[in-house]
Amino acid sequence: MKFNDKIVLITGASSGIGEEAAYLFASKGADLILIGRRVDRLNQVKVRIEEKYREQRCKVIRCDVSKREEVLEMSKDVLKDFKYIDILVNNAGFAIFSNVINTSIEEIKSQIETNLLGAIYCIKAFLPIMLERNFGRIVNVASLAASIGVPNLASYCASKFGLLGFSQALYHELHGTNVRISVVSPITVKTEFFNHQSFKSIELEPKIALSANSVAKAILRAINSKRLEITVPFYARGAIWLTQTLPYLTNPIVRELFIRFNKNR
Repeated sequence: MKFNDKIVLITGASSGIGEEAAYLFASKGADLILIGRRVDRLNQVKVRIEEKYREQRCKVIRCDVSKREEVLEMSKDVLKDFKYIDILVNNAGFAIFSNVINTSIEEIKSQIETNLLGAIYCIKAFLPIMLERNFGRIVNVASLAASIGVPNLASYCASKFGLLGFSQALYHELHGTNVRISVVSPITVKTEFFNHQSFKSIELEPKIALSANSVAKAILRAINSKRLEITVPFYARGAIWLTQTLPYLTNPIVRELFIRFNKNR
């Protein structure tokens, strides 16, 4: 698919993967709808796009995707101005690094509401018009944590496991239509994701962490792929295979790494 004149809606577009995806889509000639909670940051992205790609339309809408009412209002605004969207990128998400016993119900709920329900709310809002037009692409940004349970990220894993499962079920439901869904699952990415105070004691290994741009490129690839899930980098699929095929070998390794990590902290 060529992206020229396609209408692309991106959630969590104020920074990181969402921002980089916005620039890439704009460079391909797409019109953009940038969704997020920080309007000032969204407007900065919009200004950069309009300065460099003057022919592209770019609309900013403040919306907290964890709130169903706000998603409904946002979708009405979008459909009023654009009539439809061609591509939906569900990128909004965050994590709190904490073990289950020290994580409040409110903190668990907030991650699931944003990372899982936020994507579902957006899909429910725009899938009907995609099916009516018999055209559309949905990309859900998940994580390697959608397939591998990571200690101290149980709530985040729950939201991403759920997102992958929801996507897989919908993938089958959409068979026979010209509406497709895919999932992009990266490993650690260098973004503001780790700015949450719960990560303050963690040091990331730069050789492992990906750039937001590399994941944004994978989002564009996913749109033109028939595969359900694309892992970034591709060899991360091996870790998923090992975990799911040989859990009696991999689970003790994960547990030992977790014990060592906590000792080092």
